[in-house]
Amino acid sequence: MEAADYLSGQTILLDKPLTWSSFQAVNKLKYALKRKDVLMKNIKVGHAGTLDPLASGLLIVCVGKNTKKISEYQGLPKEYTGTIRLGASTPSYDLETAINQTFSTDHLTEALIQNTIPQFLGEIMQKPPIFSAIKKEGKRLYEHARNQEEVKIEARPVTIHAFEITAFRLPEIDFRIVCSKGT
Repeated sequence: MEAADYLSGQTILLDKPLTWSSFQAVNKLKYALKRKDVLMKNIKVGHAGTLDPLASGLLIVCVGKNTKKISEYQGLPKEYTGTIRLGASTPSYDLETAINQTFSTDHLTEALIQNTIPQFLGEIMQKPPIFSAIKKEGKRLYEHARNQEEVKIEARPVTIHAFEITAFRLPEIDFRIVCSKGT
């Protein structure tokens, strides 16, 4: 592809590797484009939504004039798959921090979990975790968390379009979710 193609606008679907931040992925792409052609020294590059460093998957990157489409892409439903470990919690709600509490799962059955899913469907109020990429007071929440700063986080509406259990092996369950931006 020529420099003019990028400058006129491209959307690149990038498979973001595990442990990279979305910012790092965009910077690596921007660096590669700048090395490719002198015309691209000031090219605009941005991503349509942040994936956590411990998530891998599709990162939509807009280049040149396509950066104007970022908000359009951000508003689309998202689909995620993953594994939930029941009976354990971490301060970050993911694998970024170590398990700090454990609970019995003896009472849990596949039927009980399946019967609980409907309460998570539709518009729900969700309080983002302190280790999220949401900005508060000009910094990402995870930056406040890593600095052990107290920050008040308000619950906000998100929409869960679909939620299904794809594998059941207590204490772990695999899931697929289709949700709105910010979930």
